[in-house]
Amino acid sequence: MGNGQAVRHWVLVPGSGVQIPLPQPSISNRGCDRVPRLVCLNISMPDRGEQLGHEALDFTDIDLGLLDPPQRFILEETYMPEIEEKRVGKVRDIYEQPGRVLLVATDRYSAFDRNLALVPYKGETVTQISRWWFDRTRHIIDNHAIGYPDPNVTVAQRCDVLPVEMIVRGFVTSVTNTSLWKTYDKGQRDFGDFILPDNLHKNQRLNHPVITPSTKLETHDRNLTLDSIVKEGLVDTETRDRLVSVALELFGFGQHVAREHSLVLVDTKYEFGINDTGEIILIDELHTPDSSRYWQMADYSEKFEQRQEPENYDKEFLRLWFQTNSRPYDDEFMPDAPKGKVMEMTRRYIQVYQQLTGQPFRPDLITPVRERIMNNLLDYTV
Repeated sequence: MGNGQAVRHWVLVPGSGVQIPLPQPSISNRGCDRVPRLVCLNISMPDRGEQLGHEALDFTDIDLGLLDPPQRFILEETYMPEIEEKRVGKVRDIYEQPGRVLLVATDRYSAFDRNLALVPYKGETVTQISRWWFDRTRHIIDNHAIGYPDPNVTVAQRCDVLPVEMIVRGFVTSVTNTSLWKTYDKGQRDFGDFILPDNLHKNQRLNHPVITPSTKLETHDRNLTLDSIVKEGLVDTETRDRLVSVALELFGFGQHVAREHSLVLVDTKYEFGINDTGEIILIDELHTPDSSRYWQMADYSEKFEQRQEPENYDKEFLRLWFQTNSRPYDDEFMPDAPKGKVMEMTRRYIQVYQQLTGQPFRPDLITPVRERIMNNLLDYTV
């Protein structure tokens, strides 16, 4: 990491004339001969010896009984009228109260704009992984979390949700209609804020992270550019520049930390809101296997050279099965996900939790999950 002296690097937000400082880890512009119109970064990662000291835990050691638990430990939905009338999101049940909102992460698996399976303990692992990241990124931006009264529940600040998602990508990959690989494979090279060269392969590392904004509040995601989100009036220029700065800083930090845990943070999405003091804060979730892609660092290079799919430790694992065995955007009815695939997805989410936190995953195996949540939220009844 050189002599340890901090070097400040900057990026130019397209069309704005604004330069934004970027964080450590150390950043250089080596290899950026094909500079697009956004930003060209190479993030220097630490040596393999620079670990966080979690070697005592074998993060692949997972109780097989957790992969196929009794139904009472699987959370499909909640019903808590004593708390408040709920709104139902793709994977969360949402209870709004004065000054706060209760976000209950269920085990629903959502892909291709529909719910396709129930994955045991997905809600709990996602909540706890997000909590782990939220606690470690407040130096970059504050977030909505107030407390965690239950492993599946986040109590959050109420805020006005900004109508754009900032998606940061470090690789060209994925199979959804809005993914970078899907559009690139169809021939698109100019993405408004950056241009990609010919002859890239699926799952290839990009020369630098790129941002592909998307709509947040529309029924279906829609790809945008950093210019268009201002021209369409979704956010103003100052807010756009702030979101770009924070997104790049979070992603650089996330990739650095993931590498220290032998993971590759491939891409992710960030959502933001404005709280009652007018401050932009991070909302929803952070660097979870639901909102991000993770690959195992140990075998990525070998699999890429062999043009094989990397080991996906995120939603993509099951999404690839549906892509192969159905027409996700056309079929009225989708096949049931094989039980073995669902069990393996549970295992992978638990492994990411253990790999990042260095703590064994130990859920409550006595109290049914809905009863447990209700008991833990008694102080929030109205």
